[in-house]
Amino acid sequence: MRRASTVRAKRPRIITMTERLALTETGLLALLQLASPSLPVGAYSYSQGLEAALADGLPADARAIAGWIRDHLELVVARNEAPVLARLRRAWVADDRQAVARWNEFFLASRESAELRAETLQMGHSAARLLAQLGAADDARLEFLAGLPPTFPASFALGAVAWNVPERPMLLGYLWAWAENQVLAALKAAPVGQAAGQAMLRELAARIPECAAHASAVADDDIAGFAPGLAIASCRHETLVNRIFRS
Repeated sequence: MRRASTVRAKRPRIITMTERLALTETGLLALLQLASPSLPVGAYSYSQGLEAALADGLPADARAIAGWIRDHLELVVARNEAPVLARLRRAWVADDRQAVARWNEFFLASRESAELRAETLQMGHSAARLLAQLGAADDARLEFLAGLPPTFPASFALGAVAWNVPERPMLLGYLWAWAENQVLAALKAAPVGQAAGQAMLRELAARIPECAAHASAVADDDIAGFAPGLAIASCRHETLVNRIFRS
């Protein structure tokens, strides 16, 4: 990835292990709100290529759908989106706006299709607007965020900082919300029963802690997500005639 500018920047504050793990009761409730399906950012309207894959018969049954979502979680979200989210939170904590802008741009550039790009921008704008309406962050940060334009991880990270949600709980909540949305998409687009959906969530939940640990520990230059099948599914979704989701 691109190296930092030679211009001398403010030295970031070291984030302690306690800050990454400690979660107060207020912080827990804030995290539940951020990760809730009722958060008005439109997450429910996206399947991230899953609907197109189902239309093509790639995951043909509940077991295959679970495998598709699991691979998406471990090979893409945990290796790219979640590590970027962690760095965005650190940048907000350090008030390093150059780093916020750089990681926001990095994530936007990693969106392989027009739909995936539009999704993160729509959700990012919606989350930023919600934070402003709730008075959840100071005006200067919100103004900076709105001018990026914001991706969803950038807005989510600012919400976590403003509501005192440490790094690891934030990552766990974000990954859980992503997994839950994917399973809900499968329930809407395929003949998968509620019990099967809950079984998928239990399997994904067992893998999320390791994904969160990887997101925090991975080196900057090792952040990447290469999933050509997922990118193709997302591109095919753009021309899918009968569909439920926006992506």
